[in-house]
Amino acid sequence: MRLEKCWFCSSTVYPGHGIQFVRNDAKIFRFCRSKCHKNFKMKRNPRKVKWTKAFRRLHGKDMTQDSTFEFERKRNRPERYDRNVTMETLKAIKKIDKIRVAREARHHKMRMKGKKGIEQKAAERELEQGISLVKAPLALREESSLTLSKIKVKVSQPQAEYQMEE
Repeated sequence: MRLEKCWFCSSTVYPGHGIQFVRNDAKIFRFCRSKCHKNFKMKRNPRKVKWTKAFRRLHGKDMTQDSTFEFERKRNRPERYDRNVTMETLKAIKKIDKIRVAREARHHKMRMKGKKGIEQKAAERELEQGISLVKAPLALREESSLTLSKIKVKVSQPQAEYQMEE
């Protein structure tokens, strides 16, 4: 069973699925669905269409092609087996998995790095809009010292259990 890659979105095209387009110069383009085929006919660039893998890789949303993925390539030629080589390969596979997990974790950490600042700004904006819920509007008018710029608010992660003091 031969699995092909979609020319536009890079997803897998299974046998009997998708559309194949052959250009006059005998270049073959395979598409997983009509959506990809129509975008190709409209001459869209896959690197500029947000839902494609090319866009996600280019803009750092997905991990780019990692050298550890090279070990998973299919080989069509038969291999001679040697017990020592097999044992070394199995040890290497464990090491490669550990490296891959670490790289994925590092990638996720880099993607989430700016999220904390965005959440902080959103919390401040929400507080600014709902300041009347925290302090009565009349009290805000009477005391000019109670403006948002003077109030220091520390926004933290929501806790599972709240403790109330009497």
